[in-house]
Amino acid sequence: MEITFLGTSSAVHSFERNHPSIVLKAFGEVMMFDCGEGTQRQLIYAKISPMKISKIFITHFHGDHILGLPGLIQSMNFRGRDKKLTIYGPKGLNVLKEAIFSLGYCKIEFPIEFIEIGSEIVEKTEDYIIKSQEVNHFVPCLAYSIEELKKPRFLREKAIELGVPVGPDFGKLHKGQEVEVDGKIIKPEQVLGPPRKGRKITYSGDTTPCEEMIELAKDSTLLIHESTYVKEDSDKAEENYHSTSADAALIAKKSNSKKLILTHISTRYQNTDQLLNEALEIFENTEIAKDLKTIKCD
Repeated sequence: MEITFLGTSSAVHSFERNHPSIVLKAFGEVMMFDCGEGTQRQLIYAKISPMKISKIFITHFHGDHILGLPGLIQSMNFRGRDKKLTIYGPKGLNVLKEAIFSLGYCKIEFPIEFIEIGSEIVEKTEDYIIKSQEVNHFVPCLAYSIEELKKPRFLREKAIELGVPVGPDFGKLHKGQEVEVDGKIIKPEQVLGPPRKGRKITYSGDTTPCEEMIELAKDSTLLIHESTYVKEDSDKAEENYHSTSADAALIAKKSNSKKLILTHISTRYQNTDQLLNEALEIFENTEIAKDLKTIKCD
């Protein structure tokens, strides 16, 4: 599971920070979360092909989170994309769809599915589960978690003890299928260990601190949380439905997350030391995101 930060600013670009967007490479897929203005160019710098993106998850419809989407889709079309693209977002996404399709003279000739979601399981496969959660912003806004689903450990010696021959039946049992051995049914639970916890990444939308965010982020390997303000500007954070770095750190602590990365940084802070230090006072394993930085979720 590898995360690349394409944009880490809040409402306004800065010299060093683009509008919000991250890319997750995992499970043989490339997924994008938010797509602010300038994201296409950041993809070039990061050497990530937009043609490989299979899913885009939008947190909300403020411009800094979506204005890169029309251009990205048109560029995919110009390059001859034929693979389906799925875009998820809160209610109102279909209005955005119509706006994108009516913008300019570009006819989109590859399949795009727009799916409006709320607080729910967005997708579940054998490898992962993606959840969305409504959080507290002054427009409808979602946060997302992506959790790796690990199969229980296969107890090889136990299977042999029960008479299961080494071979294809091992694989069937590990996949949760029953097998028959000498007229006797062997159930998967007889040869599987306890469930194993996989890695989990949680990405906040714009939000004030809320219990919903803490619950979604529970036991995250990596929590990526908006951190628009420092503590002395907490009145602005409250007024604009954002979080301070201390708020984000408290959510990381309460959710039992292992690591916190602060993003969505206001351009008012040219030096981010205060943001980082205020978070570190509460949650030690914290760092600040930087554009084009890639990290692995171990």
